[in-house]
Amino acid sequence: MIWNAFLLAVREIRRNLMRSILTMLGIIIGVAAVITMVTLGNGATAQVAAEISGLGSNLLMVRPGQRMGPGQRSGGKSFTLEDADAIRQQVASIVAVAPTANASVTAVYGNENWSSSVVGSNNDYFITGNWELAAGRKFSDNELKSGKNRCVIGNTIAKELFSGEDVLGKKLRLGSFSCEVIGLLKAKGQSMMGSDQDDTIIMPIKTVQRRLTGNQDVSMIRISVKPNIDTDVVNRAITMLLRDRRHLSDNEKNDFSVMDTREITNTLTGTTKVMTMLLGAVAAVSLIVGGIGIMNIMLVSVTERTREIGIRMAIGALEKEVLLQFLVEAVVLSSLGGIIGILLALLASSVGSALMGIPFMLDYSIIALAFVFSAMVGVLFGYFPARNAARLNPIDALRHE
Repeated sequence: MIWNAFLLAVREIRRNLMRSILTMLGIIIGVAAVITMVTLGNGATAQVAAEISGLGSNLLMVRPGQRMGPGQRSGGKSFTLEDADAIRQQVASIVAVAPTANASVTAVYGNENWSSSVVGSNNDYFITGNWELAAGRKFSDNELKSGKNRCVIGNTIAKELFSGEDVLGKKLRLGSFSCEVIGLLKAKGQSMMGSDQDDTIIMPIKTVQRRLTGNQDVSMIRISVKPNIDTDVVNRAITMLLRDRRHLSDNEKNDFSVMDTREITNTLTGTTKVMTMLLGAVAAVSLIVGGIGIMNIMLVSVTERTREIGIRMAIGALEKEVLLQFLVEAVVLSSLGGIIGILLALLASSVGSALMGIPFMLDYSIIALAFVFSAMVGVLFGYFPARNAARLNPIDALRHE
């Protein structure tokens, strides 16, 4: 009986092909949008996690002040180089400690100039940032201690100022002084925030403090913890040490924050997942709208085929058979729309992933859920028209013009 109802449904869809396609449009858009949003969201989440792991394994970042919200921090006095030395000497299970000071400059070479950022630090900065050298060397102990005018530049600086020349040994002018380029970093590309990681100049921190910032402040301390060590334990040790060095009493809150890459990963991926869920929910509304469209067109179909229904009942068709016929027709319409929507989503997701440069992370459970939901839309919104058809009086139906 169900197979016969299915064949009748297919015949009706083929008879009114254009109207059927337009009826399915809401379901197609809804299914395609839900799957595409979830797939791109999963890809973006994976990309964020991968880029954060690229910052360095077991990385802790200590900054003055407390985070108050997006882009906002409470006040707190800056760290000093002595704070970094104390962490290195008194906290166990640490691989590298890199105090940093930052400044913005315009770099000049010959007739070319380029606005960039300068990071002042030590050689541990290359470890905590997973930076590798493409050419040249790191800073010597003498250059770090005396604050020599030496720098290691990123790939973007090399392209914009040196146009393919060998950068080693060249003099780069930064404001009122010049520095010798002793190393070139391997390219990293864009960060998860869209900024160019290769647009950077690294110098000894004492050089930056003396020549650019004009103070002894350390804006952040990056700490790399040994593998297989619980960063929470190291975090607590650093917090206790810094509280003691900053003379905070027991009832005073920390005027600094210690954040690890795991916490950053959880925060950013959590935000991405929430955005994906919200966009998916908005897209799911299209499925409801598509269901209303199916109910509307099924009511029209019942009206158009009233005489046909009367004939079927007159020759012995039961009420449940008429109900099943129209219900199956609604389910076939919505399911067909779901299948087309899935195919469209696969195409849109693959193109979107390629354009956005994120992994293609197809979630088969979402595909199955979207298809089942589209079929359920057919059942829910097709039942009312089908029940109307099944409850028609055969005599009145036969008289219908």
